[in-house]
Amino acid sequence: MSGLLVATLVLGLAGCVAGAASPIGIRTPLSVALTLAACAGALAVGVAVLVRGRAVSFHDQHLLPLSGFNLRLDRFGALFVVVSAGVAVCALVYRLGYDGHGLSSRTASAVLPAFVTTLLFVPSASDVTTFLFFWELMALTSLLLVLADHRHRAEVPVAGQWYAVMTQFGAAAILVGLVLLATHAGSQSFAAIAASSLHMRPWVRSAAFVLVVIGFGSKAGAVPLHVWLPRAHSESSGPVSALMSAAMVNLGIYGIVRVGDGLLHGGPVWWWLMVMAIGALSALFGALHSATSRDLKRLLAYSTTDNMGLVLLAVGASGLFAVTGRHALALVALVAALLHVVFHAVFKGCLFLSASSIQQATGTRDLDSLGGLLRRMPVTGSVFLVGGLAMAALPVLCGFVSEWLLLQSMLHGLPSKDPAVAVAMPVGVGVLALTGGLAAFTFVKAAGIGLLGLPRTEAAARAREVGPAMTGGSGVLAALCVLLGVAPFLVLPAVIDAANGVLGRRGPDPLVRGWQVGLSGVHGVLAPGILAAVLCAAVGTVALVRAAVEPGPVRVAEAWGCGRELQTARMEYTATSFGEPLTRVFEDVLAPSHDVDISHVAESRYYVEAATVHTSTDDGFERRLYAPAQRALRRFGTAARSVPNGSVHRYLAFGLVALVLVLVLVA
Repeated sequence: MSGLLVATLVLGLAGCVAGAASPIGIRTPLSVALTLAACAGALAVGVAVLVRGRAVSFHDQHLLPLSGFNLRLDRFGALFVVVSAGVAVCALVYRLGYDGHGLSSRTASAVLPAFVTTLLFVPSASDVTTFLFFWELMALTSLLLVLADHRHRAEVPVAGQWYAVMTQFGAAAILVGLVLLATHAGSQSFAAIAASSLHMRPWVRSAAFVLVVIGFGSKAGAVPLHVWLPRAHSESSGPVSALMSAAMVNLGIYGIVRVGDGLLHGGPVWWWLMVMAIGALSALFGALHSATSRDLKRLLAYSTTDNMGLVLLAVGASGLFAVTGRHALALVALVAALLHVVFHAVFKGCLFLSASSIQQATGTRDLDSLGGLLRRMPVTGSVFLVGGLAMAALPVLCGFVSEWLLLQSMLHGLPSKDPAVAVAMPVGVGVLALTGGLAAFTFVKAAGIGLLGLPRTEAAARAREVGPAMTGGSGVLAALCVLLGVAPFLVLPAVIDAANGVLGRRGPDPLVRGWQVGLSGVHGVLAPGILAAVLCAAVGTVALVRAAVEPGPVRVAEAWGCGRELQTARMEYTATSFGEPLTRVFEDVLAPSHDVDISHVAESRYYVEAATVHTSTDDGFERRLYAPAQRALRRFGTAARSVPNGSVHRYLAFGLVALVLVLVLVA
């Protein structure tokens, strides 16, 4: 299997070369084909590790001088490799029919295979240097893909700047945290760090954990380090958005769990309360902004913050249960976190790809300018509906199962004599309930405004279905939303083994019997297949009864028409008006801005010809935290420019002061 791992890396590099050197006619299909082959190799290795339980290793002393090139793929890392490879396959198939956002350029064609390859190898790294090499390469390639269309849209360079700053800030925190652990362990190998971490000083362990939570949390889009995510995901191309939101953000969760549970073997209560607090804040903030956004891709980007917040909530609950000695619940919570990582990758990849199809067909992602797309793009509209229902965690779709497991773990954590558990679990249940309601609201707004009713613009009225490659790539993910929602036992054993692998101990045996899903030690069983059959039977019964009681034709009316015979697009809800009540309720958090443009009749300024109302909500953390920091840095930069004035005497004085400081510190 180590040979297949090397072959995966070689095929990924070959895809880069093909994208850079091939003629324009075969550039895209050749680079995509080679990258698909690399994904197939990674899938084969990952599935083999998950099934057999034996890790795959590779070591070479020459690829990375001084430190060597070290890979070791265990069950925990294999789960993330399989998820990334699966999403990448669908995104690459979609790419064959996608045209836009600068992806056809020679640079983008070479960088996309490199980005996919780094996603596959980050979870395989087994020492600090190899991990940071792939992590930085992943950050660089994703940044280049975000900037691919910078010449045609002014928003792209701004998004790239935000992403570059935040990703490098996170990488610096990860670097310091891992180097701190490696220094005190006497080795940069993850195995050596794990073996010696329990003997490290408490301040070293705590400092390293806080740093990696900051660094990996920024990549996962955790609040307040999320500000890059709605910008970069919105301005990227469809396949890149899907890969970033459905695969790359998962690696932030991977890093927190790998370090916190795998290398440090858990820690004090306050570690996990901090993770739960970050998760709760991220879930609520992301869900609220997602529910009030009118930009379709920005809506989905904030939804990623929401869902990664739920995953962090589950990770924190798992660590808290483990510290207090409730290992069965710790396993349930961690399984819920990893299962939601898998399911979020499926439905969010589906949603971003279908949203990009809508953008390509209509030329806009503004929900207020869409409408009536389900008739004009039936396949894309149906795919979006399936992904949206899974995001809203409706039963018989995949998002419901992972959130049900998380709810079970937190509910069964009560009552508790431990004050931290007694306070944190009810708060977690409340956050899960509130974000679930906001997610349902978001789905109704996105699907109802964008897909139903009458088209609000000529572009929406002229929309036509996209090609088979694009519908095929997103359609596979939609089918997985249904399949994994009805039969989650197909992936649950692998998720449980991965969770046990990173915890370093064998927890309770999984209870997966037929259609039933649960875990031993927790009283609660879910049978998704039976639930799906009951729901189908109920819907069929209602339809039959209705046909028997009221035979005859069914009256058809436009959505949002309230049964009116005459309906126009101006009489329908828009995304702005639909979310206005929620915006008013949370006005202190969202701080919406209103702008009214009034144009008068040319003959008289007393008669109004038209009035246009613009409502927008900006990011509170960006406004209150990052904007003042930007102004302070700008002032500092202005002042610093006056220091190098060309005086040799001043430069010599600077050197003398620096030398004295060094001598004092060394002494």
